[in-house]
Amino acid sequence: MDINISAAKKNVSEKGFLDIDIDPTIDLFYEIEQLKKEKNAILLAHYYQEPDIQDVADYIGDSLGLAQQAEKTNADIIVFAGVHFMAETAKSLNPAKKVLLPDLKAGCSLADSAPADLFKRFRDKYPEHIVISYINCTADIKALSDIICTSSNAKAIIESVPKDQPIIFAPDKNLGAYLNKQTGRNMVLWNGACMVHEIFSLEKITRLKIRNPKAKVIAHPECEEAVLKIADFIGSTTQLLKYAVKDNCNEFIVATETGILHQMQKDAPQKTFIPAPPNNSCACNDCPHMKLNTLEKLYLCMKYEIPEITMDENLRLASLKPITRMLDISRAAGLIG
Repeated sequence: MDINISAAKKNVSEKGFLDIDIDPTIDLFYEIEQLKKEKNAILLAHYYQEPDIQDVADYIGDSLGLAQQAEKTNADIIVFAGVHFMAETAKSLNPAKKVLLPDLKAGCSLADSAPADLFKRFRDKYPEHIVISYINCTADIKALSDIICTSSNAKAIIESVPKDQPIIFAPDKNLGAYLNKQTGRNMVLWNGACMVHEIFSLEKITRLKIRNPKAKVIAHPECEEAVLKIADFIGSTTQLLKYAVKDNCNEFIVATETGILHQMQKDAPQKTFIPAPPNNSCACNDCPHMKLNTLEKLYLCMKYEIPEITMDENLRLASLKPITRMLDISRAAGLIG
């Protein structure tokens, strides 16, 4: 199938992805594997992607693991099945490589909650503070930060900073509040949050726990404090997966995006994993941004090498510095995502 590349790029600029028909008889799994070999491409996928994408990925992980994989890959092309800030991070680390994202509109509600102009004004109110930003933010916010962290390494990152050094933590207020308790710090928090992790219903989780008394509640630290208080274990996406697989309990109520349940079920098929119910009428706690990527978009993205992530070089260098500091501290602490 031949396409007009200039027309295709216009198509992408309007819709965020390459919207052309695919022969319904082709085996997308096979074709994607062939494209990876032909183009020396690596496919990195977040745990929150749909199961088909996870199954065809070369590496599946959380934000720390994905950043580490992006840093060390020898591939010519990095295909990122995730959201925009993740692909930006990969590009920051790999300026000479082509970085592709199946749908450019795969954004992040948490990243959107911290506009760079407003955050700069906020930061300027605290000139003695350093800025530690959660990786779920735009390159513009990273450029305004001193160190980046993920939920896997945030405690180690914060504890690497002298106790007398005041800190601004952005953009997730729930994660920041949790980390203040974990570290005994009093970081100034930006008022941002993740739409998925804020939507869980304490009342519904409590009723679910009553119906499943043997189940443990495991939660991501981006959840609100009321949910974290009833959790048996709190951790990053990777930490939740490892805990659920290794723990002696056979039933878990999982308070994070439902995509992780696919890997949990694969790694521990004998166990039961129940998605924590949200406070909405559709009973869904999927990230609408993560789920914009599909196997079809992924195939087209790899075949035609669009949409491609590009960055202004000054912004790339400014955002790279705090990412590099995060990776260096993580290595020193022996942390793997």
